[in-house]
Amino acid sequence: MQVRDYSIRAAGPDDLDGARAVMLDTVYRDFGSGYVPRWHADIIDPAGAYLAPARHTLLVAVDDEGEVVATAALDSRGPAHPPNPRHVAERFPSGETAQVRRVYVRPEHRRRGLARRLVGELMAFAAADGGYRAVYLHTDPAVPGAEGFWRSLGKVVHDEREDAGGGQGIVHFEIPMGR
Repeated sequence: MQVRDYSIRAAGPDDLDGARAVMLDTVYRDFGSGYVPRWHADIIDPAGAYLAPARHTLLVAVDDEGEVVATAALDSRGPAHPPNPRHVAERFPSGETAQVRRVYVRPEHRRRGLARRLVGELMAFAAADGGYRAVYLHTDPAVPGAEGFWRSLGKVVHDEREDAGGGQGIVHFEIPMGR
């Protein structure tokens, strides 16, 4: 395995094509859903979703060749009901909640600590903002490694697989602000 150096930074305009490619590759390859406008509009317009709003951010991990190989984003929108359970939406209201999104690492760059480093930077961003009282995320447990990774960082607040009918099958997490 080739040892690589990675830098993590807030995305700028020159990083957006690379970030978009990582995100789209992930929703097609790992999620199997492909691009779904109502779920993935931020992928098409990451500048509008993450660079323009003051309380939002998009981070990228760039390898030693200058390629964007991982992404992580945060915004101030809490989970909506529907499709999420009402009690989850009420627990994490927009404006007070930092929602972690789009933590994606290209397969050939996984298992090198990039996702953990990116989430650490997102947590620092949320803490520095001063207006967030909670950090929320949800994950699809069908994605290999995703559920275990998030369990290592946060606590489950709702597992839809335990709902009558299985809901969306999504697992909802809170990451402690002090992390």
